[in-house]
Amino acid sequence: MTDIFNKYLRAVVDTETILYTGSVTAVKGLMIESTGPYSQIGELCFIKTAGEKDILAEVVGLEGNTVRLMAYDETKGINIGCEVVATGKPLLVPVGNKLLGRVIDVTGKPFDGKGPVEWEELYPVIAPAPDPYKRKEINSRIVTGVRAIDTLLAVGKGQRLGIFAGSGVGKSTLLSTIARNTNADINVIGLIGERGREVLDFINRDLGEEGLKRSVVVVATGDQSSICRMRAAYTATAVAEFFRNQGKDVMLMMDSVTRFCHAQREIGTSAGEPPVQSGYPASVWDMLPKLLERTGTNEKGSITAFYTVLMDGDDINEPVSDKVRGILDGHIFLSRRLAQARHYPAIDILASISRLWHRVTGPVTQECVNKVCSLIASYEENKDTINTLYEYGKNPVIDEAIDSHQAIENFLMQREDEKCLLEDSLSKLSEVAGIKIPEEEYV
Repeated sequence: MTDIFNKYLRAVVDTETILYTGSVTAVKGLMIESTGPYSQIGELCFIKTAGEKDILAEVVGLEGNTVRLMAYDETKGINIGCEVVATGKPLLVPVGNKLLGRVIDVTGKPFDGKGPVEWEELYPVIAPAPDPYKRKEINSRIVTGVRAIDTLLAVGKGQRLGIFAGSGVGKSTLLSTIARNTNADINVIGLIGERGREVLDFINRDLGEEGLKRSVVVVATGDQSSICRMRAAYTATAVAEFFRNQGKDVMLMMDSVTRFCHAQREIGTSAGEPPVQSGYPASVWDMLPKLLERTGTNEKGSITAFYTVLMDGDDINEPVSDKVRGILDGHIFLSRRLAQARHYPAIDILASISRLWHRVTGPVTQECVNKVCSLIASYEENKDTINTLYEYGKNPVIDEAIDSHQAIENFLMQREDEKCLLEDSLSKLSEVAGIKIPEEEYV
């Protein structure tokens, strides 16, 4: 009986007894301006139109009595004088264990046509990062199922890495491989600003039925409004936080951070913010660390995060890439040269780093990794000489690099549908390096 009364009590407590209203005074491109209502930044409002459906909008700017809003849907049907009603609440997303296997939009509504989403509670999409003093230490690895990552770029539970690449080099394919093969308890996948065609491709072809069963997918396609694309990144993070608070090891994959930044740039520019770096307003650089720092460990569970970053013009130092690289715990660079040579995954091992790999691997494994990376570096450094003037036998270091080159290439390459178990990956690493890894390090 108590539970029944609690349900009604919560409904009464949550009911807004005073409605603050305003009226639309202007629509300028993406921005809607109104006189009133009394509201705060991040609060949701409903704009009542002559049509059957009210338009959901978020407060993004305040100036005197003028409230600036961004609509989550098309602005069609809004005219001067439309009533604006404040809800008194920020965006909350419905969460629960029944979300597994579902595809939802930025507000938590079903995107997959499978009927209503069953939920247990409402979770705020904007939340602080875990207390640094309450974060559990990262000292155990998580398996991705990608041989090159699990051996040479080992990832810890709760680590955050960026996957950096230009367009069409294999970021989404690499994410789908990780989603299918990881040993994390739950996947949360955020498709931010994705092409509409690629949403179903990713879910049906790349993720597959088995991958979807233990995943939650949050989608905001490229044709949706800027506020949808920006907030979808927060929604995906909030869903991951809910499962982390249950003590789960969660794998969060977001594709892509760059489109999140582009969406916030559009919002900031529309709100009148001046650009401060490469056309980006200051709000982008303020929001980026606040979003990325929410992942990682807390006292209950972990969120291991992979964020893709689309490098404009394949420039490793373009602003978004540079900022994200400085925040995360490692970076994986995908090479267009390797992709063009049909070397998949196109991971540039020498340009990539996992900052916590030495914490989650044993000493012999580390010795093997160092040797293989040294052989790769020796070959790359002397490639021109090897292909033109070098006489085999003159330099033992170069000779060893030549002898092991093909074996290393075969080791680093992996078919998209190939699942690499950690034991097999470490065994092959041991063969390539010529150093036996003890069984106790196969964890």
